[in-house]
Amino acid sequence: MVADGAMGTMLYSRGVFINRCFDELNLSAADMVRQIHQDYVKAGAEILETNTFGATRQRLAAFGMAEKIRDINRAAVRLAREAAKDGPFVAGAVGPLGIRIEPLGPTSFAEARAAFREQIEVLVESGIDLVILETFGNLDELREAVMAVREVAGTEMPVIAQVTIDDFGHLPGGTDTETFTQQIDSWPVDVIGLNCSVGPKATLETIERMMQVSSKPMSAMPNAGLPMRIEGRNINLCSP
Repeated sequence: MVADGAMGTMLYSRGVFINRCFDELNLSAADMVRQIHQDYVKAGAEILETNTFGATRQRLAAFGMAEKIRDINRAAVRLAREAAKDGPFVAGAVGPLGIRIEPLGPTSFAEARAAFREQIEVLVESGIDLVILETFGNLDELREAVMAVREVAGTEMPVIAQVTIDDFGHLPGGTDTETFTQQIDSWPVDVIGLNCSVGPKATLETIERMMQVSSKPMSAMPNAGLPMRIEGRNINLCSP
């Protein structure tokens, strides 16, 4: 299946600067968010992700919008559903909390799971078809997000668990491909994948190694990639 592309990039291209809370735009710029979803539908997307990557209480608090968590997540699902109509599936997008959890920080596993539950409950209540946990670099945090989905939605809700890697297929902390794949494979997720950070080449190579470890379906949502210097010239190998 073909998913949509970046939401933040599209918002930025429409003049929304990076100091804004992109998730809050579900309320203050609903037409813009809906139009982006509609553009992805026209382009052939079969899965639309809600504009909720940073819509947990912890991330919203940085903008003084923690108390809008329910309104922001509800609006996000509604906008994606209006664009999808009877076509693409609507996936609730959930990103990391943006805080350190134990043993690296003061937030406990239980507190992290509760934070994910709060957002996921609203997404599920609002009518999503699946959950995409994306851009995770900490396996402990990703595990708590996975368990939060299962506690809220039971075993029927499809869950895609995606991590972010470097050019060598390692997590930010250095965990290698085979190790993190084995760990995620043991959790109650339906699809394992990669997103963000690296381009199609590194993503494909890492996915191929992951497939040697897990028999679960794989997802790949790479960035465009970074320029590489070859024979004295700067060439972006990942550009069309």
